[in-house]
Amino acid sequence: MTVPAVFMDLAPEDQAQELRIFFKGLGAEISDEKSPRGIEDDLHKIIGVCDACFKEGDEKDIENILNNIVSILIHIPVERAENLILAFCEKLKKATGLTLGSVCLKALWLLFQSLEEKSPMRYHVYYNLVQIARNVDQVQAVYSGVEDLKEQFKAFPPNNEQMQKLLRLLHEILLSCKKGDQAAAVMVELLGTYTAENASEARQDAQHCIQAALADPNTFLLDPLLALKPVKFLEGELIHDLLFIFVQEKLPAYITFYKNHKDFVETHIGLNHEQNMKKMRLLTFMQLAETHPEMSFETIQNELQIAEEDVESFIIDVLKTKLVRARMDQSGRKVLISNTMHRTFGRPQWMQLRDLLAAWKTNLSSVQDGMKTVATAQMELAAKAKTSKAH
Repeated sequence: MTVPAVFMDLAPEDQAQELRIFFKGLGAEISDEKSPRGIEDDLHKIIGVCDACFKEGDEKDIENILNNIVSILIHIPVERAENLILAFCEKLKKATGLTLGSVCLKALWLLFQSLEEKSPMRYHVYYNLVQIARNVDQVQAVYSGVEDLKEQFKAFPPNNEQMQKLLRLLHEILLSCKKGDQAAAVMVELLGTYTAENASEARQDAQHCIQAALADPNTFLLDPLLALKPVKFLEGELIHDLLFIFVQEKLPAYITFYKNHKDFVETHIGLNHEQNMKKMRLLTFMQLAETHPEMSFETIQNELQIAEEDVESFIIDVLKTKLVRARMDQSGRKVLISNTMHRTFGRPQWMQLRDLLAAWKTNLSSVQDGMKTVATAQMELAAKAKTSKAH
């Protein structure tokens, strides 16, 4: 059966009838006659059977059909199209398979882009878009970062509850896609939506945030979490104590905590002890590197509680993270540190940065003065040469 041309030059009512005829031809339970109650009732019935085309035709045909439905939807005033849009989203969300899911993702993205920027329905369409993107492993097609997300809804921001729901979904999906850094940024944004007045309501989100950050093998900068109001609300609890260890303490502190609260670590919050040890060793090494530009293998072995034969492989693993810049002197059995990322960035680090910038400014001034001296000397030589030629 011939697929109706996308965005064909017909009135929405006539376009809807063409779709009715098409779906009836596929065997769907729908009349090919226009509804006496108008275009909205037509579209309601069409959306109800639109999944009939999922079983017929190729990818392009299905995309054309869905785009036809979108072209009618956007002609209906948004206040009357809300239920239709939600029903359409639900139908597309139920599509199975990567190919069909990708087609549905394109159609819903077209709807999202076609809605007015101030339409409150853009949020609902986007939420469903993210869910479909998860199903087809294409979340990066609809999400590129927190700032871009805010820009999408700049004209009509979702309410706080809606944004929290969306951020939780994104966090869950990004973690499952092993996008640890992006997931962490989303969770920080989520916790930032709570105020001092309602921080206690964020208890579950804050716990989930800490748990996910500690479990992610690629997340090492944990200090910013301590400043978040919902996380501060957990002070005095075991999960906050554990976070503090990962932010500021060394390996022995974690080992002691684990011995005293093994069940909490492994069962209650579901962390892997061996992974925790690996991360704490790396964090401890980073902290040592801040004050020890040169470290012997023996120091590393003792401080990190690893076997002598494992020291070199540990150093190689550290260098792979690019958190520390160093050179390994195997003959001298030591490591020469050139730079390291700070685990925390408090007043001492700001003072260090200030001193570094002040020295940089002084050096620039010296270079500038030197350049002026050179330029003046060249001008004087040029003037003398000109005078000599004149005589």
